[in-house]
Amino acid sequence: MADNDTPVFQIQRIYLKEASLEQPNSPAILLEQEQPTVDIQLGVDAQPVADGVFEVRVSATVTTKIKDRTVFLVECKQAGIFEIRNLPQDQMGPIMGIACPQIVYPYLRGNVADIIQRGGFPPVHLAEINFQAMYDQQQAQDSADAPRIIT
Repeated sequence: MADNDTPVFQIQRIYLKEASLEQPNSPAILLEQEQPTVDIQLGVDAQPVADGVFEVRVSATVTTKIKDRTVFLVECKQAGIFEIRNLPQDQMGPIMGIACPQIVYPYLRGNVADIIQRGGFPPVHLAEINFQAMYDQQQAQDSADAPRIIT
């Protein structure tokens, strides 16, 4: 096997791409004694940035509310740049949908907890994620959504 055919998987950089904290009903809502509800949405996205180089983003949106009023909203995107070369095409999806997000996610978890705590709230710790199950579920959904040719 020639050196230029050797599979390559390298982390080039992990970085905080975007982060925001909104407290639209402060300070009044901070006086509420009721326990807020917490909604957490996660997403994974990947795109090529150069030949054999990809950006993989893991995003989280954390919304806490008391009744219909927002206590705080955090949106955070953590990204990584990965060099991925000479892998079979059928392995690219799992690498970018499972392996890369597993590397980026701990940084996202820490940043989300830190932003919330710096906003004056107890930190919200995102749960561990099974990116294999998340990827498999997305693949099943994509297959179900694919148009079927009836013969």
